[in-house]
Amino acid sequence: MRLRPEDSSGRIDTTADTKTTTSLSRKENKIASGDKDHGSSGRDSENNKAVHLKFDDNSLVSLLCGEHDRYLVHMEKALGISIVLRGNFFSITGPTQAVSAAHSGLQILYDRLSRGLPVDSQEVDAVLRLGPSEEATGGAVDEDLVIRTRKRHISPRSKNQVAYLRAMCGDGLVFALGPAGTGKTYLAVAAAVSRLMKGEIDRVILSRPAVEAGEQLGFLPGDLREKVDPYLRPLYDALHDMMPDNQVVKRMADGDIEVAPLAFMRGRTLSNAFVILDEAQNTTSVQMKMFLTRLGENANMVVTGDLSQVDLPHGTRSGLRDATEILDGVEGVSIIHFDDSDVVRHRLVTRIVRAYGDFEEKTEAGRQYMSSPSPDRPSTSRSKKRERGKRP
Repeated sequence: MRLRPEDSSGRIDTTADTKTTTSLSRKENKIASGDKDHGSSGRDSENNKAVHLKFDDNSLVSLLCGEHDRYLVHMEKALGISIVLRGNFFSITGPTQAVSAAHSGLQILYDRLSRGLPVDSQEVDAVLRLGPSEEATGGAVDEDLVIRTRKRHISPRSKNQVAYLRAMCGDGLVFALGPAGTGKTYLAVAAAVSRLMKGEIDRVILSRPAVEAGEQLGFLPGDLREKVDPYLRPLYDALHDMMPDNQVVKRMADGDIEVAPLAFMRGRTLSNAFVILDEAQNTTSVQMKMFLTRLGENANMVVTGDLSQVDLPHGTRSGLRDATEILDGVEGVSIIHFDDSDVVRHRLVTRIVRAYGDFEEKTEAGRQYMSSPSPDRPSTSRSKKRERGKRP
């Protein structure tokens, strides 16, 4: 393999040999660990592509590779490629599309490190999800899509997250549907806090339906805070992840940040605010219409939910399903659909979500959840027993 000097941007060496030369240390590591050379094993060499990168800062290259090259190993396994490191030169060999994904991913991660931002396994997964397309690469480093709060900078970690952030910047009402762990609520809270810090809005309002209590909060023990806190805890957690604890307390005391159950939205007009309704799959059609019509001047609404986790009584249509069907195509309304490829929690969560999705599609209950226009909640053995008990 011939390696010629390149600039620090990691430009592709289009004249490079397509045959990979592996450094001794990397080759020994692969043999010791039992890993295969993913770039050439079982593949026609004519279908393979080789590109080479050079980054100038050796200290950043070390961080880019991770401890014991674990980030490179993860890329190899995820994409089916071979990455060979010699000094600060990277040689990537494998299928064309996978090589392009690894090439753009390494550039994005190095650029992130050069700006003083950390790189971890989640960031590596993120660049692999974004892929090599020009749009995705731009989205990953686009400063307009980086949310800055007091405690952290937050960037999109999948193509759908890029679309989600752009929708929140441009539309007055955004629906985000998808499984747990895709960043629906987290990114919405981050966007709201960022706009509050910039003075673009006067307040942030976070709400959830307290469906476990049937919205009958008066029957629960304790004062209002004690009644609603258990249902709103995920929103508090997101707030504390964005802002120092003392700032959260002060902002809530001043009324700049309000966390309240959906039942408390009735009769209000929400102006100069960023309003988030979480777990919206557990709203009825009447509740959803009531909430959406609270929108006032200079206000944005984000509605998040997962239609596979409806906790409404059997026979009750989800207001989230109705709203997305009715408002699809309306100007100023965006509907973003997430899937298991967007899960940004532990990698095992992605496999769990995918396994449940496959199971539900194969079972009668799953087919009712996913395709039936009738009730969102399928009949359970308990409800069937109730029905049998009512018969004479």
